[in-house]
Amino acid sequence: MSACKRLLYFVRQRSLWTHVRRNVTTWSPVGAAFNAKPHRRLNLIEKNVGLFGVPELSCPAGFQAATETALKNTERLVGKACSCSPGVETVESFDQLSDGLCKVADLADFVKVAHPDPAFREAAEKTCIEIGTVVEKLNTNVKLCKSLKILLDNPDIVAKLDPNTRKVAELFMFDFEISGIHLDDKLRKEAVALHVKLLDLNNEFLVGAHLPNRIARSAIPEHLHLHFADEGSFIQVGGLHADSPDDLVREIAYRIYLYPNADLVDCLEELLKCRYKLAKLVGYDSYGHRALKGTMAKTPETVMSFLQLLTDKLSDRTAKDFKMMRNMKKKLNPRNSELMPWDHPYLSGVLRAERYNIEPSLYSPYLSLGACMEGLNNLFSQLYGVSLMSEHPSAGEVWSEDVRKLAVVHETEGLLGYIYCDFYHRQHKPQQDCHFTIRGGRWCQETGQYQLPVVVLMLSLPHPTKSAPTLLTPGMMENLFHEMGHAMHSMLGRTRYQHVTGTRCATDFAEVPSILMEYFATDYRVLSQFARHYETGQPLPESMVARLCESKKVCGAADIQLQIFYAVLDQIYHSKPQSRSTTEILKEMQQKFYGLPYTPNTAWQLRFSHLIGYGAKYYSYLMSRAVASMVWKQCFVQDPLNRDMGERYRQEMLAHGGAKEPMLMVEGMLQRRPTMEDFVDALVSELNPNFETFIMDSES
Repeated sequence: MSACKRLLYFVRQRSLWTHVRRNVTTWSPVGAAFNAKPHRRLNLIEKNVGLFGVPELSCPAGFQAATETALKNTERLVGKACSCSPGVETVESFDQLSDGLCKVADLADFVKVAHPDPAFREAAEKTCIEIGTVVEKLNTNVKLCKSLKILLDNPDIVAKLDPNTRKVAELFMFDFEISGIHLDDKLRKEAVALHVKLLDLNNEFLVGAHLPNRIARSAIPEHLHLHFADEGSFIQVGGLHADSPDDLVREIAYRIYLYPNADLVDCLEELLKCRYKLAKLVGYDSYGHRALKGTMAKTPETVMSFLQLLTDKLSDRTAKDFKMMRNMKKKLNPRNSELMPWDHPYLSGVLRAERYNIEPSLYSPYLSLGACMEGLNNLFSQLYGVSLMSEHPSAGEVWSEDVRKLAVVHETEGLLGYIYCDFYHRQHKPQQDCHFTIRGGRWCQETGQYQLPVVVLMLSLPHPTKSAPTLLTPGMMENLFHEMGHAMHSMLGRTRYQHVTGTRCATDFAEVPSILMEYFATDYRVLSQFARHYETGQPLPESMVARLCESKKVCGAADIQLQIFYAVLDQIYHSKPQSRSTTEILKEMQQKFYGLPYTPNTAWQLRFSHLIGYGAKYYSYLMSRAVASMVWKQCFVQDPLNRDMGERYRQEMLAHGGAKEPMLMVEGMLQRRPTMEDFVDALVSELNPNFETFIMDSES
C-alpha cells in the first residue's frame, strides 16, 4: 500500500451502541475507532508481517535472527566508525551503530513485558541480555572511543560541527567515560564486571519488588479473608489496598506487603554498594553525582537544596493537611484515631470527595475512550496542525487483537510516525501505565529519508461492554493525556540523531511534556470540546470540571511532602555509603521529611521499584511538574488552544529531544532562566484555591 493510501486508510465506523439518543454528536473517525469493539479479523491469505512490521518477528525464533543481523551490522559499523576521517561522518556512524542495536533492544524490552505469549517473552528476554552484553563491551571498546576522542580533541574539527552533532558526540563520549574507558585494563575489567553484576541485581530487585507476600489464614480475622487472594492455608497480599474504607484491611495490607524479605534487603544493599563502587571507579564522588550529570539539576547538592526549600515552604500547609486527616480519622474511627501511613491515600480521597463531590462514576459517562481520543486529536490539530488517524494493522503486526494503531500526520510535513495503543486490561500485562519507544526518529544519510518513530502507549483500561463503550475515570483520562504527552514528544522531535530523539533526554526534563498534558486534561476550554455523555450527548458541566481541579488541592501539600520523602530517600541511598541499613535510613528520613510514624517490621524501600529506572533521579517528577506549571501559567493558561504558542512550544522544547541542554530549552520557552526558588514557588502556588469555583458552585 502506498504511503498516500495508507494515510487515508483509517476506520470509518459508527458506534456500536444503537440505543444512543438522537441528540448525540457523531464521533470523528478516531473517536469511533476507539468507541467501537475490536473485530477479530480472520484472513488466512494475508501474510504475517511480523511484530511492528519487522518480518523476522512473525515467530519467537525470529528474535534470534534479528539479533544476529543487528550484531553483524554492529561489526561493520564499528569498523566504519574506527576508520573514517574524524568529523560528522564519525558521529553519524556512532548514531547508526546505536540505532541498529536500539531498534532490536527497545522492541525486545517491550515484548518481554507485554506480549501475551510466553515464548515471545522468553525470546525477547534473551535478546535483551545478548544486546545488553554487546553494549557493555562497546562502551569499553578502546579503539572505538579513540576515534571519537580524536575528533573531540581537535578544536578545528569541533568548530566545524553543528551544535547538535557536537552535543551528540559529547554524549557518546560521556557514555564511554561512565563505563570506565579511561581506566587501565585491570580497572576497566572491574568496571565491566560491576556493570554485569548490576544488570543481575537490578533484575532481581525489580522481580522481588513486585512479588506478593503471604501470611497464614489463621492470623487474619475470617471476615477479612475475602479482601485478599486465597492460597490454600495462606492469604496472599499483593498490594497496599490503599483505597479500602476498612482501616484494618489497610493496616493488614501495609504490614504484610511491606514486611521485609531478607534476601531482597541484601539485594538492595549490594545493589547500592555496587553503584557507589562503579561511580567512584569512573571518577565521581557518588552514584548520585554520576546519574545527575547532564540533567537540569546537575548535582545531588542542588537536588537536596530544592527538596529542603520545598519542604520549608510547604511546612504550614502540610501541618494543616495532616490535621484535617487526623480529624477525619477521628470522625470515622473514634476508637483508633491515630493517623498512620496507611491512612494518608484513603483519607485524602475521602476529604476530596466530601468537599467537592467528585465521585468518579459521575464523570465517567462523559469520558468515553473514543471521546477522549477525539479530544486529543482536536487538541493536537489546533496546537500543532497534527492529526491522529486510525489504521488497520496487518496480520501479525500487533500482539493482541485489541491493540489500535495510529498514524500521526502533520498538515504540511506529512506522516510523522506511529503510535500503537495497547489500552485494555489483559492477564499478565503490567498494570503500570507507560510509554515505550520502539524505534527512534533520525535522518538516514544512507537513504536520504527520515526514519519514522514508533512508540507504544500502554494503559490498563476496562474493556467495552455490550451496553457501553470503555468509560474512563478522571484519573484514567489524565493518565491517557500524560502518556500521550510522551508519545507526541517522540513524534514531534524530528531530531537528526536517534541517540537524542524524543524522550531520550534528561530525566528531569523528559516528564515535562507529559505533565504539561495533565493541565490541558483539566482545563474546561479543552474538555468542553470532547467531554460529552455517551448516551445523551450532553457536555460535561463546567462546575464539575472546576470542582475536580479544586479537589486536587485538598491535602495537596501532604501529597507533595510524601513525594519529597521518596525523593530524599533516593538521594541518600545514592550518596556516600552509610553505616546504617536501608531500613534505618528510611526510618530517619520518614521522620524528618514526612511526619507520619515509621511502622516497625516494615521495609517500604523494598517496594520502591523506581530505584532501578530512576536511581538518584526520583526528584524528576517534582522538578518536571514545577517546569510544566510555569510553562502552563506563562504560555497556555490564557488560551490553551493557541497555535502560535503551540508552535513555539514545539520549536523550543519538543523539537530537540536530548540534543540541547534542558535548562536552555526551558529558558527558550519561558524567555527567562528560572531559579530553584522559581521551581519551588511554582509548586506551592499550585495549591492556592480558586475562589471562582466557590462562586460557580453557589450559583449552580
